Amino acid sequence: MLAFVLSCEHGGNKVPAAFAHLFKGQQELLSSHRGYDIGAKELFEELKGDAHAAFFADTTRLLVELNRSLNSKSIFSSVTNNLPEPEKQQVLQEYYHPYRQAVEKQIQSCITAGRQVLHLSVHTFTPVLEGEVRQANIGLLYDPKRSIEKSFCRQLKEQLLQLQPSLQVRYNYPYLGVSDGFPTYLRRKFPAQQYIGIELEINQKYPLGETLLWEELKSIVKESLQRLLSLYKLPEIEK
Repeated sequence: MLAFVLSCEHGGNKVPAAFAHLFKGQQELLSSHRGYDIGAKELFEELKGDAHAAFFADTTRLLVELNRSLNSKSIFSSVTNNLPEPEKQQVLQEYYHPYRQAVEKQIQSCITAGRQVLHLSVHTFTPVLEGEVRQANIGLLYDPKRSIEKSFCRQLKEQLLQLQPSLQVRYNYPYLGVSDGFPTYLRRKFPAQQYIGIELEINQKYPLGETLLWEELKSIVKESLQRLLSLYKLPEIEK
């Protein structure tokens, strides 16, 4: 049976009180795509009712980057990179490790119970980066070496296009599915037959644009995912 685990690493741009002094005068930065994934929380809320477990982080990624490994040069931002080492460790212990450990523990629990896990990590991307216009509405990130992930993304794209044929859905865009990220880390922990790690990337032109188009897209993503999940034997969701 398949268990559906949903996560959202960049859902908000909150700054903990203990570190508020670092972000004084940085509201514009916090409100930008560098501060959080605009619209990700809304999509997460749309999808979480179908998940067996859902995890959401609302602390700004400028404090610590939950979607990067510990040895990444970008785990701390330009705002926090010069913090003394004890304060960096405080950030990791209070915000980074608890979130990631909770998700990993849930996945391990499902696998131990004999379930295959679909982990969908919800993200959004800025429409224009460094002058380059991103040519996609939706990106599906996966590891091409994992045939189950590849097949799942192919089927999800088919469902999306059935509902809205004009959508531009691209694989491993605008980032590679094997780049440093939470699912990449988890793939090293769990075998391909037990863990399906997919990052769902939505163009921020929708949450930043017309409300009706954004509401429509959220509905399309939800229904497409529901249709696909209905093909799998899912355990009953405990509410």
